[in-house]
Amino acid sequence: MNSNSAHSPQAAIERALAAARCDDCIVIADEGSAANLRWAGNSLTTNGVSRSRQLTVIAISRAGDKASVGVVSRAGVRDDQIADIVAEAEQAAADAAPAEDAQPLVAPADTLAQPDSPGPRWDDPPSATEIGVFKQFAGQLGDVFSTAAAGGRRLYGFAEHRVSSTFVGTSTGLRLRHDQPTGRLELNAKSDDLARSAWAGAGTRDFSDVDVAALEADLARRLGWAARTVELPAGRYETLLPPTAVADLMIYLYWSAGARDALDGRTVFSKPGGGTRAGEQLTGMPLWLRSDPRQPGLECAPFVIAHASSRDSSVFDNGLPKAATDWISAGQLAALTQTRHSAKLSGLAVTPAIDNLIMTASDGTATLPEMVRDTSRGLLLTCLWYIREVDPQTLLLTGLTRDGVYLVENGEVTGAVNNFRFNESPVGMLSRISQAGATLPTLPREWSDYFTRAAMPPIRVEGFNMSSVSQAS
Repeated sequence: MNSNSAHSPQAAIERALAAARCDDCIVIADEGSAANLRWAGNSLTTNGVSRSRQLTVIAISRAGDKASVGVVSRAGVRDDQIADIVAEAEQAAADAAPAEDAQPLVAPADTLAQPDSPGPRWDDPPSATEIGVFKQFAGQLGDVFSTAAAGGRRLYGFAEHRVSSTFVGTSTGLRLRHDQPTGRLELNAKSDDLARSAWAGAGTRDFSDVDVAALEADLARRLGWAARTVELPAGRYETLLPPTAVADLMIYLYWSAGARDALDGRTVFSKPGGGTRAGEQLTGMPLWLRSDPRQPGLECAPFVIAHASSRDSSVFDNGLPKAATDWISAGQLAALTQTRHSAKLSGLAVTPAIDNLIMTASDGTATLPEMVRDTSRGLLLTCLWYIREVDPQTLLLTGLTRDGVYLVENGEVTGAVNNFRFNESPVGMLSRISQAGATLPTLPREWSDYFTRAAMPPIRVEGFNMSSVSQAS
């Protein structure tokens, strides 16, 4: 299907814009496809492919410097339904109160041109995935099934690949598209008696870079560590967090770093007496937390795509370019996520949220095994689970450890210990990081349904708060 087709997403956008009678109109067309494999007990169980289509019409009615917004989204829209959806959005705008985030729409001159490098252009058909994306991966998976079975292990898990093509058109003449491939693998290994469990995951764009054998070998090693078990009480422990656990904590920090909430005194980033903590030193360690839409392997949308306004995004910003942004720079809070509206309130630069997150340390070169060898006594985690916010003013989080907590003594893993419930603030924890290793791409365990593009170092935290013993397995 090409853009000349009457049924293409590009044609749907043009038809919607032509039908609009409101002062301004934004139309977003999303085309998606997904493929998946699932397995249990060293055997494939299911596979499948699905497709989706959604059209979002954002109608804007202006009166002087005020603007009201109506948003209607529908899945599987037929061509003969488009005009009705536009009229519904226009009626919603007429009935709505003025929007506090009102701004002029982004003009084509203020946006990024479509890239000169090879890749889909506006007129090209939507990108899609299919089951063949797993061809090389599935062969490797069959090999590790045999390896696991021979070693008395059972493998469970799934692989998922999604491709979305998003087209944005506006009444100002803006025409932008972004194609996003997203893949993830979750692999769980259990002993034959199901008493021991270990987990590994990976994010990927196309599964060509996933080393299943290496993941399975790591799981086998962890199951071996768990042959000896030790019961430990709750308390504060020197703790090694692998990249996946660091990602889950830093992503929650990032999601909580909205400028508007900080300005309203709602979050850990609110300054006592008013304003934000931007510019404040959060840790003496030279750490960076940043996002970059062009980060190799973690590429994401280089412009704002906002289907609706919220405290952290604005439909008026659709098409606004995104650039590499330091959120924390050398340990200092450098930026908060901003819309054009919140930037005017805060006096800070416009820094829209970006769909990836990278943490680095200036001297971060150590691998996790090297950090284990440098540990006299402490805990080594696999991943975190069921993370929930306790107190937004301090960003205190609670959650559980899962699929392997190990005791490290004199530079060696000596056994597995019981699971814990933890209570920690990722912001407060920053000042207790005593070591950060080499940054690696990783898959967050808890947030992988929503956020897969991350690269984090393993870290050593002094006094990580294991608040109680958990019976979770």
